[in-house]
Amino acid sequence: MSNFKFLATEWRAIYKEAKEAEKLTFTSPKACAVICRSALEKTVNWLFNNDPDLERPYRENLGALLHEQCFKDILKPSMFREIYLLKKIGDNAAHGNSIRKEEALVALQNLYRFTAFVAVYYSENEPLILPFDESLIPTGEEIKQTLEEIQLLEKQLNLKNEQALLERKQLEEQAELIASLQQQLLDQEQNVKARKVEREQVVEIEKVVPVLVSEAKTRQMFIDVFLKEAGWSNLREGYELEYEVKGMPLTTNKSGKGYADYVLWGDNGLPLAVIEAKKTMADARKGKHQAQLYADCLEQMHQQRPIIFYTNGFENFIWDDTFYPDREVQGFYTKDELQLLIDRRSTRKDIREYKVNENIAGRYYQKEALQRVAETFVGTTTNGELKAGGRKALLVMATGSGKTRTSAALVDMLTKCNWVKRVLFLADRNALVTQAKNAFNEHLPHLSAVDLTKEKEDGSTRIVFSTYPTIMNKIDALKTDDERYYGVGHFDLIIIDEAHRSVYKKYGAIFEYFDSLLVGLTATPIDHVDRSTYQLFRVEDKNPTYGYELRDAVKDGFLVPFKGITMPIKFMREGIRYEDLDEREKEEYEEKFGDPLTGEIPESIEGSALHNWLFNTDTVDKALNHLMTHGIKVEGGDKLGKTIIFANNHKHAVFIEERFNNMYPEHAGNFLRVIDNYESKAQDLLDKFTDANQELNPQIAVSVDMMDTGVDAPRVVNLMFFKAVKSYAKFWQMIGRGTRLCPNLFGPNRDKKDFLIFDLCENFEFFGTNPDGIDGGVTTSLTQRIFEMKLDIMAEIREKMDANEEERELNESYTRELFERVSTLDEDRFQVKMKLRAKTYFSNRENWNHLKKTDYIDLKSEIAPIILPKKGDHELARRFDIIMLTIALAKLTGKVPSNYIRKAAEVGKNLSRVNVPDVKRELKTLDDLQSPNFWKQVYLRRLDEVRLTVRELMKYLESEPTEIVYTSLTDDVQLSMVNEDPVPYGNALATYRERVESYIRKNKHHLIIQKLRNNEPITKEELEALETLLFDGEERGTKETFTEEFGEQPLGVFIRSIVGLDIQAANAAFSEFIQLRNLKADQMTFIKNIISFLEKNGTIDKSMLFEAPFTDINDQGLLGVFDDADAFKVISLLDRINENAEIA
Repeated sequence: MSNFKFLATEWRAIYKEAKEAEKLTFTSPKACAVICRSALEKTVNWLFNNDPDLERPYRENLGALLHEQCFKDILKPSMFREIYLLKKIGDNAAHGNSIRKEEALVALQNLYRFTAFVAVYYSENEPLILPFDESLIPTGEEIKQTLEEIQLLEKQLNLKNEQALLERKQLEEQAELIASLQQQLLDQEQNVKARKVEREQVVEIEKVVPVLVSEAKTRQMFIDVFLKEAGWSNLREGYELEYEVKGMPLTTNKSGKGYADYVLWGDNGLPLAVIEAKKTMADARKGKHQAQLYADCLEQMHQQRPIIFYTNGFENFIWDDTFYPDREVQGFYTKDELQLLIDRRSTRKDIREYKVNENIAGRYYQKEALQRVAETFVGTTTNGELKAGGRKALLVMATGSGKTRTSAALVDMLTKCNWVKRVLFLADRNALVTQAKNAFNEHLPHLSAVDLTKEKEDGSTRIVFSTYPTIMNKIDALKTDDERYYGVGHFDLIIIDEAHRSVYKKYGAIFEYFDSLLVGLTATPIDHVDRSTYQLFRVEDKNPTYGYELRDAVKDGFLVPFKGITMPIKFMREGIRYEDLDEREKEEYEEKFGDPLTGEIPESIEGSALHNWLFNTDTVDKALNHLMTHGIKVEGGDKLGKTIIFANNHKHAVFIEERFNNMYPEHAGNFLRVIDNYESKAQDLLDKFTDANQELNPQIAVSVDMMDTGVDAPRVVNLMFFKAVKSYAKFWQMIGRGTRLCPNLFGPNRDKKDFLIFDLCENFEFFGTNPDGIDGGVTTSLTQRIFEMKLDIMAEIREKMDANEEERELNESYTRELFERVSTLDEDRFQVKMKLRAKTYFSNRENWNHLKKTDYIDLKSEIAPIILPKKGDHELARRFDIIMLTIALAKLTGKVPSNYIRKAAEVGKNLSRVNVPDVKRELKTLDDLQSPNFWKQVYLRRLDEVRLTVRELMKYLESEPTEIVYTSLTDDVQLSMVNEDPVPYGNALATYRERVESYIRKNKHHLIIQKLRNNEPITKEELEALETLLFDGEERGTKETFTEEFGEQPLGVFIRSIVGLDIQAANAAFSEFIQLRNLKADQMTFIKNIISFLEKNGTIDKSMLFEAPFTDINDQGLLGVFDDADAFKVISLLDRINENAEIA
């Protein structure tokens, strides 16, 4: 006898495997699990072959079939969880993990429930389903199979399943050729469907086949499964499971004994972790104290304190209470990862004392940034021991200031101090991933690295470089022979290149999933970093971990400044006006823009069209000519220097390229090239363009988005904005393409000093008027918005005391729909796993009957962001949903959504013109959308019926590509209005003081003044020559006039106060002091403040070191930041600097 006897007649192949699995449940649990999974796959394939409501996905493996929406729709969530657990147990068995008898039994029971469900609803003859009888399962001594034996078994089962699929496909192919056979298959499917529909009306599956595995048992199984995904496969009673500990408080247990739910052991037999599991609906944190008591006992028993976990199956917390406070994590650590945490207790070094590798990051601000991160990550207890600090840091550093170098030095510091083993570096484009990997390979050649977008990774890789979508896909992937499954503890550090709100909004699940240190890098100026980015890194608004902005870098000489040139091209500024054209041009204008039926022509066309859909040859020609004439040249002025043109779209970029090649045929099409995502060889062109050592073609790169951020091109000396930019952050990112230093660019010792920006689209004017730019915000997906709007409609209806029958029906319809969307979420997606508690709670239909306000909040914050669009659902259909749901919500709240009614009417009008049978059948509905009377009288239920009807037609409104219009109208560069970084003139009626100061500034390059500025002492003779130069007896008076105005002070000190101390000289004066000491971040900042003061004022009174701004860091000033010896050294250095001015 067998529990699966009901399958024997109609499902012989499934019965054979189920019976075999049953026979092996207790004697070979691993083989049982593998065969159960195979039988499950056979059953699922049978359903897809025979149920006409099921449509196979593109991928046909078991995981894809299970998570296909149409398949989920036929199951209750509880049954789906059962077969999902069955699959996970089978996967673990196939991967060689051990399977306990209890797990094999759960797999078998879940297979029994699922196959019974299929038999009840789909069999030709009503089956006799007997209660599951465990006594029918044979017992005996357990047989241990090797991994090779299990894999051979799986291979044999897979071959049989593949053969069955092949035979089915061959039958379907024959059916396409033989009409009678095709009809036979269709009839068979319809019969199956009819039987199912009929039986669903009279049979309740839970009564026929009751639940065999409790919710508590399922929770425990899930914890076991997640442990196995982390490599913990051999869980033994009394050792890993329910381990007896001694030394519990007698108030807890009079015997002093306790039983830890899980203990995970190292290869040396010492405890690595203890796990306390609470009930599903209990707060996991209730297990915190209990877990700590178990850890105390294990430490007493084995002289090693384990890492603490506590969980309720949905929420998990990790607590290394020797260093870090507890925190939430999304799973469990592997053995190697736990051992690493244990080892770090003794090997972790104080990163604050680490001497940064100056060959990687030798500039003072890079070292201070690293010190700030170090002091964020670590602190010191009152006993002088290391203690944890924060786990997140945000560095704001100007483009070109060496963010990548700084991050490489950070990795060097954290790996050598045993804080970090594996690193994940994330960027938003493949080109930036490649660039970062190349830089790290140069600076850290001893650390293995892989570009995940191009290469496969093995377990030994130390640094993984990836885009956000690539790593998300890898998280969801299972470990195979050639791919790496990433558990929550895999990476110790994540570095985010260009961290900003949209990255977190779209890919924030990555940072929540991995339990790692997190460092964000951004070039967005401090005042313009969005608030949510500061919140992500847990720092105060406008107070990042460290900031070094463009103005600082230019002042320090590490980046070059720019000169902005506003280019007023008439058409782009004023648009094209018909009345301003000559007769030939009017004729062309009429031909290109006139209505062929009415002959009407627009009076004008806006200037924005000229870099969008209207391409005028003369406009582009004049812009290119101005660039080639006035741009910075190299090679003795014979060749335009490296240049980036920012185009508006790909067609615009191609047009620019065509016009350039027409104007300058001598360059044979190589001088200017389009570099964007349409170009298959874009990376090769980019590599040549950004070569730092030589001028390789292309010399001009026309970019559409691809070069806006992150690309290092030090030889660039010209930028041309042929597009309007509204984002402040992006604007400065684009400007950053030209800020990098380039020594010897113009010949030996002739370095790049600045660069030019040619602005054709009034960007400088825009940001002058709108200094913050326009915040485009972060777009919520259409699917999320639709989900939330339906929730809002449900809430409005439920709160109405006088809701009518139709409104209540709509509420019930939306409730049923949203419940199904939540209950069928794919729990294999890691984003869903992270919201498993909410997903499970809202997968209970009863909980939707009386939604509380907190439930609505949870549904919007936890569930709505992880809802995906249905397969094949058209974007335009979802956009129409938004229109109609907005109207419905407005009607419920007593508003008149006239703007959205116009949009709906426009949809009806546009669809009415489509000559497609599906559309023609719904012309009445489309006419309704355009009728004012319809909108006055329509009720909610009818609105939703119209929405459902019209959304299916929206696919026929595929947007036509914008027609490009090419013209050859004469444009004009208004040269008289070209603005080249204007400098304001001074007051003609200047005072004596102003005249003297102005004269000194104008002559700051005089040899003697330069010596004062460079901290070089001057002789008595040089002083006399300086007095003769300065005091002319007329405009600048005599020495007596000077003394009367400025008092008794050395002339050198006065001149220094005007021209300041050169920043390089100031840095040089303190360089040895800095290099010989391992300064803390506050000490670095203090020295930086001194240097900044000297740069501006030339000298410094020592008493000021105990006043503001030098008391901002410590109210004791110099002595509060440095010990006495170092404070004395600082004062002696300042004495030397002051003396070099006072000698004069």
